[in-house]
Amino acid sequence: MWTYHPELLATPVPRYTSYPTAADFGMLDEGTIERAIAGAVGDISLYLHIPFCEQICYYCGCNTAVSGKRARVEAYLAALHQEIATVGSLLPQGARVRRIAFGGGSPNAIETGDFLALVDSLHAHLPLFAPEWSIELDPRSLTSAWGKVIAATGITRASMGVQTFAAHCQKAIGREQSLAMICRSVDWLRSGGVTSLNFDLMYGLPHQTETDLEDSLAYAHKLGADRIAVFGYAHVPHMVPRQTMIREDALPAAETRFTMASEAHRILTGQGYDAIGFDHFALPHDPMARAVRGGTLRRNFQGFTDDPAEVLIGLGASAISGFPQLFAQNEKHTGRYRQLSGEGRLSASHGIIRSPEDQRRGAVIEALLCRSEVLLPDDLRAEVAPRLAPFTQAGLAALDGAVLSILPGGLPYARVIAALFDAYRALAPRRFSSAI
Repeated sequence: MWTYHPELLATPVPRYTSYPTAADFGMLDEGTIERAIAGAVGDISLYLHIPFCEQICYYCGCNTAVSGKRARVEAYLAALHQEIATVGSLLPQGARVRRIAFGGGSPNAIETGDFLALVDSLHAHLPLFAPEWSIELDPRSLTSAWGKVIAATGITRASMGVQTFAAHCQKAIGREQSLAMICRSVDWLRSGGVTSLNFDLMYGLPHQTETDLEDSLAYAHKLGADRIAVFGYAHVPHMVPRQTMIREDALPAAETRFTMASEAHRILTGQGYDAIGFDHFALPHDPMARAVRGGTLRRNFQGFTDDPAEVLIGLGASAISGFPQLFAQNEKHTGRYRQLSGEGRLSASHGIIRSPEDQRRGAVIEALLCRSEVLLPDDLRAEVAPRLAPFTQAGLAALDGAVLSILPGGLPYARVIAALFDAYRALAPRRFSSAI
């Protein structure tokens, strides 16, 4: 279905989970995040970062560490409890927390009792209004006790980091997990009340073949995944030192990666999944698919989402908060984060104030990635016209008057097309991952 134009994919681009991107963040004035939280009204979403895993995978670019040292985990959780209380003291009346997501790392790398204590802390300090709960999980450290915790908490959405079912690929990326382990995890999650289950899969892995990917897609479908994300492995050892464990000569070539992405799209849409962008898929009953049909799909730091809230507050080391006029990232270093939080201070001193122009361009980028169509202001249309021409000439995009559309064959080029509207890339070019 897709045609490979290597020259149009040659420039690495951001994933645009925000605009401006985290690469463009700088120092914020003291008190900026506190003022933003104090001014937040209406529906609010929370993201809690648990930066621990029982084992660290070679490919992973997340801010995470091994959870083996109990004292370190306890100190971090104490700081997170304090941050929850601090945020709760700042939120004004009228704020309503409607969504809560736990990510990492792996939230199930901590003890179940510690997790329930965090949930109790959220109830005690924050204005929860029948929130929807979600969690990211590592099947290698999942136990039956977690199924009971999920049921007790009311978690209905879960995402499992599966990556691949191919044993030789698992070994090459340091993430070995049997099919039986995945099946057992699915049973625990479903019995715990999870109604929207996502599998994270990857293409472009070391020694991975197209058949390996097809088999992984087939297993995910048979196991009843409501959503499937098929990410391209981003090999950036200059940014993620642990990726030096993966041999570059074992990675599929760029054209093979493109074919894998194309085949994943063909196979999953053929199995009844709705395409969300070019690398996410959801069954028609899933809230994400409904958001696509209703034109309400959004993009935030967690990727594609059906969350309509304008405010996302990030809790934990390196977590990012998003407001219409501000992005703010917590201290990445866990030791410094613990110190600041323990003093009752918020650690988000890094970020960016979003100017009206940032918000305008961000809306264009979000519309292209979420709806494949946007009505362009005259000045932006004139600005990008010369750089857009190769995409329209190749039949990947169409410009009809002021309406820019990404055509079905242009889906894998969506991030590159969106990057045409990124004013920061021309001013401060940086190295990002491959566009596909």
